[in-house]
Formats: sequence, C-alpha cells, structure tokens
Amino acid sequence: MNEQQLIHTLALQHIPKIGGTTAKKLIAHCGSAEAIFKEKKSNLLKIDGIGTITIDGLYDKSHFEEAENELRFIRDNNIAYSYFLDDNYPERLKHCIDGPILLFQSGNINLENKHIISVVGARKITTNGIAFCEKLVEDLAPYNPVIVSGFAYGTDITAHKAALKHNLQTIGCLAHGLNQIYPKVHKKYMADIEKHGGFLTDFWSSDAFDRKNFLKRNRIIAGLSEATIVIESAEKGGSLVTADIANSYNRDVFAVPGRVTDSQSVGCNNLIKANQAHLLSNPLDVPYILGWELQNEAKPIVQKQLFVELEPDEKVIYNYLKENNKELLDVIALNCNIPTYKLAGLLLNMELKGVVRPLPGKLFEVV
Repeated sequence: MNEQQLIHTLALQHIPKIGGTTAKKLIAHCGSAEAIFKEKKSNLLKIDGIGTITIDGLYDKSHFEEAENELRFIRDNNIAYSYFLDDNYPERLKHCIDGPILLFQSGNINLENKHIISVVGARKITTNGIAFCEKLVEDLAPYNPVIVSGFAYGTDITAHKAALKHNLQTIGCLAHGLNQIYPKVHKKYMADIEKHGGFLTDFWSSDAFDRKNFLKRNRIIAGLSEATIVIESAEKGGSLVTADIANSYNRDVFAVPGRVTDSQSVGCNNLIKANQAHLLSNPLDVPYILGWELQNEAKPIVQKQLFVELEPDEKVIYNYLKENNKELLDVIALNCNIPTYKLAGLLLNMELKGVVRPLPGKLFEVV
C-alpha cells in the first residue's frame, strides 16, 4: 500500500459513522478506499444498507487533514500497520466482519503460530485467580502459544508477565493509540513485551483516552485468538463482553469455575451454566479440547482394552462415532445430546480406556 492509498484508507477509518463492517462493504463495492471518495453519491446510495447519514462524512475534508497528521505520526515513529486485505493482517481477524480495516502495531509480533489464545478476567483478580492464571500459562508453555490480553490491571498483566516468564510471545491489545500507555504503571513492562511480542490497536494517536474504548478494543482480543479464557469475572464486566464477542465469532470460550458465594466467580459460573463456555478446571483441558499437539513428540501408543466397560453416555458416544467415523466435538455434543463441557471429560475417559482418540481440529474417532 503506497502513501496515497494509506491516506485514503486512514480518512475512511476516521469517519465516525463508518465502522469496520460498513467500510468493508464500501471497499468491496468500489474496489478501494480511494475509489470510494471518487464514486458518485448516487451510486453509493444504491448499496444495500448505505444511507445519506452514513456517507456524509466522505465529503468532509477534515478527515483528510487528520489522516495526514496520523500518517506523519506513523512515519516519524516507524509504526507498522496492516490492511485487512493484506497478507500481514492477522488471519483470524480477517474472518471477523467488524474487524478494523487498518491495524497498527509495535514490537516484534509474529502470528504465524496457530496456537493463539486470549486470557481475560477481573481487574481486581484474587490470589486464587493469579495462581490459576500463572499455572495455566506454565502448563501451556510446551505448546508455545501466543498469549493475548488487554494490558490492563489484574488478569491482563498477570497473563502477560506469565508469558514473559516462560519466554512466550505475548500481545497487548490497547484501547488507545501507540503514542501513550494505560495504565502508566505498566510502562515498565513495555520493553520486554515489545521484545517478545508487542502491541496492537486500531486507535489513532489523536484519539483521547476513554474507558468506553475498552469495549471496542475487546473485539480485537476475541478476534485474534482461537479461544478466549476467562479467569475470573463479576456478574458484569468487560471480560464477559469479550467472551460474548468470541462466541459471536464462533470461537471457543473457557471459564474457570468458582464458589457460588465468590463475587469474582459469578460471571464465569454464569457462562458455564448458560453453556457459553467450557468449564476449565485443569489447564490441560485447553489443548485437549482445541486439539493441540506437541511438536516433535512421539504420540503414546494406546492399547485398546478387551471387554471395556463403558458408562451409558460413553456407549452413546461410542456408537455414534462408530456409525459416523470421525466427528467434531461440538457435533458429537449436539447429536448425542450431551453438553460440551461434560462431553470433553467423557471423551478423555474413553481415550484412557483406549476406545477413542483425538485428532487435530477437535475431531474424534473410534480406535
């Protein structure tokens, strides 16, 4: 993308009434951001869902003035950026309809690793939450995942620090431009994170810090990742919004359960109760359910037992897989009428009995 194309794309991104979804619709119709500004208004209004209020901003020259200023900031600070149609744009985010058309980054981010998870939760994380978060990252370290979070207080910074401790790449998704940092007390972690990952945002340097930005930022956290893990959450909170967005993107969500009397466990318990998240009681449930495999490690040979005794639900699963060959975890749950969180445990028991085996991509088959 040359500077002229970037200026037009920045100007398009700056128009308040045109979000990621609408911008992509306009680009798909016209071919590029530059072509949108040259297109006749009458033709733009023929596009389904596009109205006068939406495109009025196209004729406001101030957006180009702001785009010039932001381009100067990008150039002067050597800010990397990715366009949603380019190869360097995060692959999973490409499949999110409301993902940004431009994403800005700093550091040494490499998203070729397919194991990318987001870890979110309460800002006022408990000691138990900290312990579980640290244990989670430690146990997942052999799979070399990328740990994504929001660089905020509590769960976020705990996850980032744990990733650094185990030499894992970690990415902080920011709710502001790359010219500032929030919270300021976390500035001391920036150098290490940029060395072992970096920061992503779709906010500009001219965007004033606003707590409302956190909700918009959360779609990046959910969209980058294969799965979102909620460590702790009160009945309401930003991490629940992230979980909801992840579900809308058809991504896996995990939630750590807690006592019903614990205020910071209400959100997680509700996610599990509503079947909106896998129950996460053991960190290794994550690679098992997601079908991750350790690289360069020989698979253990499982000897099928003779005269294996199966529980009633296990028999249902076994008979279903025998008839349907290999099948996805979610499809098995649906057709066998067994909740996903319960099915994962049953499949693990059946694997230990030597009657089923997991395959990449959350597939299972009879041995």
